[in-house]
Amino acid sequence: MDTGWIVSLIVTSFLILVILAIAFMMDRKYIVREKGRINYQKTKIFLRWNVFDTMSIALAIYAIICVQILNYLVASGLTINNVFVQFFTNQTQVWTFVSISYLISRISMTIKSIKVRWGGHIE
Repeated sequence: MDTGWIVSLIVTSFLILVILAIAFMMDRKYIVREKGRINYQKTKIFLRWNVFDTMSIALAIYAIICVQILNYLVASGLTINNVFVQFFTNQTQVWTFVSISYLISRISMTIKSIKVRWGGHIE
């Protein structure tokens, strides 16, 4: 692996550790669990804007910036042998995947919470 890939892996690892630290703190503070399962009736965080929503927007913006920089570098004639192309290629892939995964899980948890609170039907 070249320098760009290694630096990108280090940056990604650091950011993921920060995200997981915030996730564990939020989980312990706001998620109500009974018998190991989330109690959607008592857990209110899924129906409110939270720190993860703000962070997911920041990560999506970061991924868009990485894509634009990568487009500029490739349009300038640089190839995958360039350190910056390697870095932005890896960052773009990782954070796009993470942003989409969070969006899907957030929608799923919000829908589950709505179903539990309003009995599956809204008039």
